[in-house]
Amino acid sequence: MDPLEEKIAAFETACRKAGLKVTRQRREIYRELLLSTDHPSAEALHQRLRGILPGISLDTVYRTLATLASAGLIKKVETSESLSRFEATFSRHHHLICRQCGQIQDFTWSFLDEVSLPDEIGDWGRIDSKNVVVYGICSTCLNQTHKKNF
Repeated sequence: MDPLEEKIAAFETACRKAGLKVTRQRREIYRELLLSTDHPSAEALHQRLRGILPGISLDTVYRTLATLASAGLIKKVETSESLSRFEATFSRHHHLICRQCGQIQDFTWSFLDEVSLPDEIGDWGRIDSKNVVVYGICSTCLNQTHKKNF
């Protein structure tokens, strides 16, 4: 079995353990998230899936993403945009987000993973995870801005 099919099989098992039916829509949405590196929004996923699932509605995509995220099977990427973005990657990583075009890129840096939080945070409650989001302007947008100025 190829690695993609192994991940999809593991997803199906996780769905069943979470008490969720394994539907074609859920499987195809998950597959598209696995294949995507751009952390797509529900709208982007809907556009991509219409060729495979012509009858799928945007509402179905939204509801499926919400269900899978609440079950912990995918992750919602928090951005400053109004549109939610999603990923199926659970390996430890952080995000670079372009403030101009919204591009999201994963990066890893073991130093960030090893940073311990101040003891006072324990007074707030329980910390389940931590990640770093770095905002800036990507090189593509910088180059386009530079070209416009000349």
